[in-house]
Order: sequence, then structure tokens, then C-alpha cells
Amino acid sequence: LPRFTVSDVVVMLLIREAIVSLQSFVLGVGVLLYLLLQWFDVWGAPPSWLQDVRGCPGSALVFSLLYLVLVNLIIRLVFRGKEWMIGVCGSFLGVVFGTGLLTAILNIYNLRIFGCYVMVLSFFHFSEYFTTAATNPTAVTLDSYLLNHSVSYWVAAVSSWLEYVLEYFFAPYIKTLWYISVIGALLCIFGEIVRKLAMVTAQKNFNHIVQVKRQSGHKLVTHGVYAWFRHPSYVGWFWWSIGTQVLLVNPVCVVIYTAASWTFFNERIYFEERTLNDFFEEEYVNYQKKVGTGLPFIKGYSISEG
Repeated sequence: LPRFTVSDVVVMLLIREAIVSLQSFVLGVGVLLYLLLQWFDVWGAPPSWLQDVRGCPGSALVFSLLYLVLVNLIIRLVFRGKEWMIGVCGSFLGVVFGTGLLTAILNIYNLRIFGCYVMVLSFFHFSEYFTTAATNPTAVTLDSYLLNHSVSYWVAAVSSWLEYVLEYFFAPYIKTLWYISVIGALLCIFGEIVRKLAMVTAQKNFNHIVQVKRQSGHKLVTHGVYAWFRHPSYVGWFWWSIGTQVLLVNPVCVVIYTAASWTFFNERIYFEERTLNDFFEEEYVNYQKKVGTGLPFIKGYSISEG
């Protein structure tokens, strides 16, 4: 486990960027107010022309959109400069997370599984920024939300949505296999925990971008989750990404995501370990002998290949 004292945790939670992102995310999740308004009939008797909208399952989605607009107005008044953009991204992800939860609870248009997926996806992006801000504030930027990760990342995401929609209409039975979705959810939770443990353990030694030049104070981390896997952040992301497709019960994308993720991390680990061997030399070679990469059939770079 990471070696932290209570004071370390307190310091992490007091970092301004982490506070702003957390506050904004929680404010966005306030979209769940919709449930209270419905259950306690706070709406009152709406005009006749709104009655159909209120009774429609999609009214929750309309409420989410209006709530997002309201939240952004609040954030614009509360935050300034860089903090405003942090808040915009955080609140957006919070609203998306809350909307996913609403969809799952109310089973809007029978999209409960997709609602769970939306929760997993939005929380992942929020937690990437929050964890980076809390553990490595000198490296945190808006890019740490990973919302602009890469074109290929979002092409893959949209492809998975497309498969879900097509099977939802033409092979709806597949989307009722809830026990498969449970397995996917467990993979996502496992991946999320492992990745965040890696970030918390490595702290300033973690970076979203592979470093080709050793920075001052950069140390080789071998304790905690790094004693289990050489690349726990990649292990976490690998299983999380596959888990999202198992959760959606997307058979085609499960295969594609597995192949694409394996290829990506195989190449990235090979490249990264070349730099790590240059940085730490014998220390890293000895570490490689004791601990595996953590990913199936990926050995990484060996100094004998240099």
C-alpha cells in the first residue's frame, strides 16, 4: 500500500486544483435533484402543455441539460481564470455522471446498462484530473482530465456507442445479459483502483506523458502496487478499457478494444522501458527481473536488445 501519513492525505485534499475539480464535480452530480423533485412531487401541477414532457422518461435528460446550463452560470460567477475552466470540465463530468445514474435508476428507455457505462466513463476522466492534482500538482493541467486524450481514443469510444445502439435495436436480447455487464463493471472497478493506486503511490514520479529526459527528483518507485506490476497504471487502464465494453455487452468492441489496447501498451511499454533503463540502469534491470509488466504476454524492453 502507498506509504502515507494522515498529514500527507490532508495536504493532498487541500490543493486548490483538486478542491475546485471536486466541488464542481459534486455540484454537477446535483442533477440527481431530479429524483427528489419527482418523488416528492415538488413540481406541482404543470401547465397542460408540459404534462406530457414531465411524464416522459426523456424529461430527466431535458432536466440534465437545463441543469448543466444553470451549473455553468454558477461556476462562471464563482471561479475566475484557470479555475473557471477546471470547474467547467469538472461540472460537465459531474452532470454526465449524474445523468448516467438517473438513467440507470429510472431505466430510461431501457438504457440502464448504458447509464452505468456513462457513470464509469465520466468518473474515470474526473478522477484522472483529481488524483493528478492531489498527488502531483506541479504536473496538473486541463489536459489531465484526458478529455482531449487523442482522436483515436474518441473514435474508439464513439464506435462502441454505435455498436451498442445497433445491437440495442437489432439484437436487444444481447443487452439483457446483465450478468455479463456485472463482470464488466467489476473489471472497470478493478482497473480504476489499480490505476489510481499507481498514481497515488508514484506521486511526482507519475506523468501522463512518457518522459524522455530524467527530471530532477525522479525516483524509481518499486513499493506498493509497483511491487505487483511494473506498469500498474497501464494494467489498470487496460482492464478498465476492456471492462467498459464487457459492461456494454459489445462483443465486437470487446475483441477490438482488447487487440488495440494490447498493441498500444506493448509498444508504449517497450519505448518507456528503454528510457527507464537509461535513467536507472542496473537498478531498473534488477527491478525487471523481480517484477513483471502486469500485462499478458507483454515483456517490455530488455537491455540485452539495446
